[in-house]
Amino acid sequence: MTRQLALLVATLSLCAVFQAQVQAQAQAQAQAQSSSVVLSGRMGDKALLMIDGQPQVLTLGQTAAGVRLLRWADDSAVLQHGGKTMNLRLGGSPAQFGGGAAGSGAAATAAERQIVISAGLGGHFVTGGTINGRAVQFMVDTGATNVAMSQVDAVRLGLDMTNAKPGVSMTANGLVPVQQLTLSSVRVGGVQVANVAATIVPAAMPHVLLGNSFLTRFQMRRDNDVMRLELR
Repeated sequence: MTRQLALLVATLSLCAVFQAQVQAQAQAQAQAQSSSVVLSGRMGDKALLMIDGQPQVLTLGQTAAGVRLLRWADDSAVLQHGGKTMNLRLGGSPAQFGGGAAGSGAAATAAERQIVISAGLGGHFVTGGTINGRAVQFMVDTGATNVAMSQVDAVRLGLDMTNAKPGVSMTANGLVPVQQLTLSSVRVGGVQVANVAATIVPAAMPHVLLGNSFLTRFQMRRDNDVMRLELR
């Protein structure tokens, strides 16, 4: 009986050691994996994030998929993951948390194909992004034929108007003269689209309109106050 008891104790000890080794290995693999994170929108102090291709809404101090929202710094969210802190700008490129490459390919692919925008005041979908690498604030406008901006924004962005084509556009105030050109790149979140038609209008505009020359490159879906654009 004593010998059987000793064998039982030894077996239980070996099982405990094996279980501890398995848990340690799993934790190491989780820490080594890289998470792709995109800041898609802001609702008050809440951040709308795309984490490994999945939408998450975080309040200050809240954590999802290992990513914690610490605070806001202007239009940048200060995030923490695995002891690492990073500032993520609204509409900027995806951030990579973690030191390893395991699982990062699929996450990066999802972040580079999907845009998630939350509705702001008045139900408008406003988000940050870039045109030819320079920061702008977009507002989604499904009624606009092209990406549209004011002459002031075009000058600020340093757009080359040399080859712009003159035209006219119908507005609430009637026909107005416009200029049309092609943008080299338009980026929202982790998704960048090349060769996007744009219209430059003389009047001031509070936002750059994200029109159908950009939107038709995507499959659009709206779930209540969240719009999802999936690259075709």
